[in-house]
Amino acid sequence: MLKGDASNRRFWRVALEAPRRGAASRRFWRVAPASAVAVDLGPDDLPGYVRALNLVSAPPAEPPFLGVQRFLKSIGAAVPEVYVADPQRRMLLVEDVGETSLFQAALDGAAKPAALYRSAIDELLLIHVEGTRRLDRGGIAAPIAYDARLFRWEMEDFLTTGSGSVAAGTELRALVPELDDLAARLGRLARVLSHRDYHGHNLFLQNGRIRVIDFQDALLAPAAQDLAVLLTTRDTDRVIGPEAERRLLNYYIAGLVRRSAPCPGAQEFFDGYHLCVLQHALKVIGRFNALERQGKTGYAAFIPHAAAQARRMLARFAMLPPQDDFPRLRAAFGVR
Repeated sequence: MLKGDASNRRFWRVALEAPRRGAASRRFWRVAPASAVAVDLGPDDLPGYVRALNLVSAPPAEPPFLGVQRFLKSIGAAVPEVYVADPQRRMLLVEDVGETSLFQAALDGAAKPAALYRSAIDELLLIHVEGTRRLDRGGIAAPIAYDARLFRWEMEDFLTTGSGSVAAGTELRALVPELDDLAARLGRLARVLSHRDYHGHNLFLQNGRIRVIDFQDALLAPAAQDLAVLLTTRDTDRVIGPEAERRLLNYYIAGLVRRSAPCPGAQEFFDGYHLCVLQHALKVIGRFNALERQGKTGYAAFIPHAAAQARRMLARFAMLPPQDDFPRLRAAFGVR
């Protein structure tokens, strides 16, 4: 059994036994995989926020994993093959992309972290640019948008569980107007086809290429949201520091230009990115505290990293005009 992170899906690595007789079987086995991953899709096709915010009018005709995988494969994205799908039994058999996550490869020194993360950005640009150009308007991703409501909904857990990450005596409900403002500003950013959870534990390194998993919740979102997750989530700061972060963001902008894709001005892009990092940090603090309370352990270790990212962004906002951005959040996190 494989660790399935915070979702209700379950995963097993399955060894495939070679056929023992017949020349045709032996010829087939030369190209057949030695292993695969069995996936139990769990009871729900839609994530909690889709149900809570009523973002789709009817249940999907098939598990989103299948439709999103088919579309991403059609644009050349490095998603796993689906060998067998049995939606009625909620089971899939998919390609095994190995055990080396991008984050672990960077941590272990398999290659320079910046080079690995540039490869991840190349794959992300394919999804953002080609995926948006050829978006399947009938697919599950098209009608679901990372809008102000969703950004705000994600931060609600912070208000109920985040007290341990802020200064003592902070009344978290007093932060509501600033969270509302943060969500509204993010909701005004232009959107592209987004993976939504594009980080170093959902990307694997296999035969020198980035492989992408956990894509079934793809939706329309600001491009900077995927980048904020990729470059700052959990303990990514162990391998990507501020200088590497800046260079990788410039690499993304250059990639848009090379692909003749719509490209915001640099200041507009960085402003949106910093807002996304702040929102994601607040979301993670709340979400991981909630998971720990539910008995899903191991997430508490990442909360100090998220709090540090929030402080870093709030300190940046304190130095830039109009310099009164998020005063209550700054006070709560001890940022002057």
